Amino acid sequence: MASSYGLRNTAAAATLLLRNSHFHLPRFRLNTHLFIPNPHPPSSSLSISFSRLSPSAALSSSYAEEESGGGDHVKSEDELPLPGVAEAMNISPATAAAMGVCIAVAVLALPLAMPSLGRGLPVKTRAVSYATLLFGFYMAWNIGANDVANAMGTSVGSGALSLRRAVIIAAVLEFSGALLMGTHVTTTMQKGILVASVFQGKETLLFAGLISSLAAAGTWLQVASYYGWPVSTTHCIVGSMVGFGLAYGGAGAVFWSSLARVTLSWVVSPLVGAFASFLVYKCIRRFVYSARNPGQAAAAAAPLAVFLGVTGISFAAFPLSQTLSVAIAQALACGACGAVLFDRIIRTQLGHLLDKPPKDDAQVTESRTENESSKNIGLLSDIAGPKGTQLKIVYGVFGYMQVLSACFMSFAHGGNDVSNAIGPLAAALSILQGGACGGEIVIPNDVLAWGGFGIVAGLMVWGYRVIATIGKKITELTPTRGFAAEFAAASVVLGASKLGLPISATHTLVGAVMGVGFARGLNSVRAETVREIVTSWAVTIPAGATFAVVYTWIFTKFLSYLL
Repeated sequence: MASSYGLRNTAAAATLLLRNSHFHLPRFRLNTHLFIPNPHPPSSSLSISFSRLSPSAALSSSYAEEESGGGDHVKSEDELPLPGVAEAMNISPATAAAMGVCIAVAVLALPLAMPSLGRGLPVKTRAVSYATLLFGFYMAWNIGANDVANAMGTSVGSGALSLRRAVIIAAVLEFSGALLMGTHVTTTMQKGILVASVFQGKETLLFAGLISSLAAAGTWLQVASYYGWPVSTTHCIVGSMVGFGLAYGGAGAVFWSSLARVTLSWVVSPLVGAFASFLVYKCIRRFVYSARNPGQAAAAAAPLAVFLGVTGISFAAFPLSQTLSVAIAQALACGACGAVLFDRIIRTQLGHLLDKPPKDDAQVTESRTENESSKNIGLLSDIAGPKGTQLKIVYGVFGYMQVLSACFMSFAHGGNDVSNAIGPLAAALSILQGGACGGEIVIPNDVLAWGGFGIVAGLMVWGYRVIATIGKKITELTPTRGFAAEFAAASVVLGASKLGLPISATHTLVGAVMGVGFARGLNSVRAETVREIVTSWAVTIPAGATFAVVYTWIFTKFLSYLL
């Protein structure tokens, strides 16, 4: 205990030194190391800790060895249990406790001021509305605890962002996305899974089924988050509603074609994500690592990647012109602006290294290039990674690109997946307060904000668990590997959404991370973690269905006495 305490103090002191320095590159390795316990004995831990706390040493030794080596094993520190939220976010226990108290008080108090509580309605109806809002928050909380790892897991795992900064950025962008881009119109039958006509005249039963689906999906998400399993929130809510529909409406209450599309995405999503990230990472190694000056090659390739990413996101997600040619021109203009702006950021932050003539490590790079140029280098060739200053530049560029891609994914996630919580919530409130059983339900802004708050709260309290799985436990990530996984996953999800194909963002990103590991060798992917994740995927729909049936039976008994 004494040696562990001394080591923690040593690491904290070194962190303060780094924070007060003028080193502008992202602090690779340091951030993820702070929330994963060190399994080495005290004598070796000191040397390992200092090598990671030193930016130059971390970049030139640890990452250089991993990039040049093809298939290194995942480190044994990933096998240790996760710490609490205070240690994970590098804050004091008192601060963590105060954060929890503030969230609890806000959860209990804010619904009382929400117009959606139903002002002017009977006390019983308002009391049930209050409880319904709490169920919606519970689901949103678990979405934040589990699904936000899609946006931030790889950035934290590679060291491009510290966990605390990732949580702050994600909290702002997730809430903004939920409030600004969250759908304002939904149908009572979430995701088109249930047949509305089956429940005509059974409003109390449908209401019980909706809140039971929220509670059931939230329960399974909480179990998955506790163990660090990244599961699909969409599959959770679909499984819950299927269970309710089958138990209380029969086989005719379920759209089986929609369920088949969801099941198909179990296979399609990870495979497509893995294939895309494999190609992206191999392209980075082929066209950046094998260049005579890898740092300059990375700085030149980054604006192109930003151009493609911003153009695709603008065309697929933003409200552009209804005329196709004008919409394409607007998207291209957005992409060009993003590329120019990012190029200026790179030149400003890394210009002192880009303008610096490569000295000793240039000879290493040039000799490696001359040796490799005599061979026929293909896309699948094993190419050694850069070292020294060139490695700093490459990781600096891709570190900034990871932060940018994480911000885009976080904002889009808040706008898209918040509907998994607020869709059934808004429908339940509408039925309770005298709305129709079927048709469209208008979602008020206060309910959108409530769902966004729930996502942020879950991310702050438990988000680090799944982030650790995505970022550390599947395969070891660096900024180039993390960017390859994130860029590939975002491209696949964006394209599939535009084409209407059944793709799960969670499954796609997990597959993308595995694809990056496979690009370095099969033994670079931790098979035990993959088995746990795949098993949790297979169990998600049955688990949600089982919980929904049980909860619906409980709530129908309770509501029969209350209403």
